Amino acid sequence: MTNTIGFRAARVVALLAIGLLLSPFSLAQETPGGQTPPPPPGGQGGQQPGGGRGTGNPVPVPDRTQREQTTFPDLEQRPIYISGNVRLADGTNPPDHVVIERVCQGVVRPEAYTDSKGNFSFQLGARNPGVFYDASVGGIDPLSSSSGTGGLSSQRGVNERDLTGCEIRASLAGFQSDSIVLSFRRSLDDPNIGTIRLRRLANVEGYTFSITTAQAPKDARRAYEKGLEYLNKRKWPDAQQELTKAVASYSRYAIAWHELGRAYQQQNKIDDAIHAYQEAISADPKFINPYGQLAGLAAYEQKWEDVVQYTTQMLKLNPFVAPDIYFFSALANYNLQKFDVAEGHAREAATRDTQHRIPKINQLLGVILAEKQDYSGAAENIRIYLKFSPNATDVDTAQRLLADIESAGVGKVR
Repeated sequence: MTNTIGFRAARVVALLAIGLLLSPFSLAQETPGGQTPPPPPGGQGGQQPGGGRGTGNPVPVPDRTQREQTTFPDLEQRPIYISGNVRLADGTNPPDHVVIERVCQGVVRPEAYTDSKGNFSFQLGARNPGVFYDASVGGIDPLSSSSGTGGLSSQRGVNERDLTGCEIRASLAGFQSDSIVLSFRRSLDDPNIGTIRLRRLANVEGYTFSITTAQAPKDARRAYEKGLEYLNKRKWPDAQQELTKAVASYSRYAIAWHELGRAYQQQNKIDDAIHAYQEAISADPKFINPYGQLAGLAAYEQKWEDVVQYTTQMLKLNPFVAPDIYFFSALANYNLQKFDVAEGHAREAATRDTQHRIPKINQLLGVILAEKQDYSGAAENIRIYLKFSPNATDVDTAQRLLADIESAGVGKVR
C-alpha cells in the first residue's frame, strides 16, 4: 500500500471521528418505547411552481397527480384510514408502544404508534401526531405528491393505485413482525386490517422495553406520561421536571431514567444525561436503549474504549439493532487498531443500512478495505458514499481518496 493511501485514509477517519458523527442532540432523538424513527422536521415544504409576469398572480402548473385526477377522476386522492392491533405470538399485548411502519417499494416510513393496549388507528400517509419525519427516512415516498409537502402525502390522503406493493408491519427490536399487504385497498373499505403478530427472535436477552415498567406506581406513571408529552412537544425543561418526579417516586423506573437522559441531552447537560442512562441500566440491565445512547455519546467524545464496552454489551443482549450501533463499534475498533472486528461490524452495518441512511458506514468500510489493500472493495464503498452524500463537506477529500485507491488498484494488477 502506498503512503498516500494511508495518509488519505487517516484524514478521512479523522473527519469521521471529529466532525461527522451524530451530535449529542441528534443522538437523543428517540421516541417512547425505544423506537428510533427520524427526528422532527426542520423546515417547510417547497413552493408551488408558477409563472406569469409583472404583478399578476402566478399561474399554477399542475403536477402529475393533478393531471391524473382531471383525466381519471377515479384516481383522485381520498383519505384511507387504517386500524388494527398488535399482539405477541401468545395473544398477549406487546409490553410497550410499537411503531407501525408502511413499506412501499423498499422505502420504510413510520406511520403511527400503538396505544397501551396494542391498538392503532391512523390516516395512511398523513402527518400523524407524534410520528416524526425528515429526509433521513431515506428514498422518495411512493405515496407522496409532488406539490412540495416535504416528501409526505397531504391530508387529502393517498392515491389508491399507488398502494400496490405496499404493506403494513410492526417494529419492536427483538421481535419479528407479520406484514399485511395493502394492495387493492380503497378509501371506503373497512379500515380494520386485523392483527399483526410479533414473534420473539432467538438468542435475544435484551429488549427496547423494561420489565420494571409494570411495577411503577400510579403517581410515577402519571409523571412519566406527562414527561413524554413534553418531550414530544420539545419542551425539554418541563420534560426534565416531570421525569425527575417519576424516578424520584420509583427509582427502578428504567424507561423513565432513559427518557430523563434524553431530556438532559437535548439541553446539552451531558454529564447528567450519562448519569441518567447509567441509572436506567442499573435499574434494568437488559433494557438496551441506554447502552445505545451511551455508545453514541462516547463516540462523539472519541472515548473509543467506552464505545466498545457499550456496543459490545448491547449487541450481546440483542444483535438485532439499528445499523448505527454496528457503525459506532466499527469506528471505535478501527481507531483501536482492531481491524478485523472493525471490518466485520462495518460490513454488518452496511448490510443493515439497505436505504443508505448513514453513508458514513460505506466511507468507513472503504477506508478499512483500503488499509487491507482490497482496492476493489474500497473503491466500491467510497463510490457508494459519494453517491449518497453528494453535498457532504468532505466530498473533495473522498474523491481524492477514491482516485488514490483506483490508482493503487491498477498498480497492484500490474
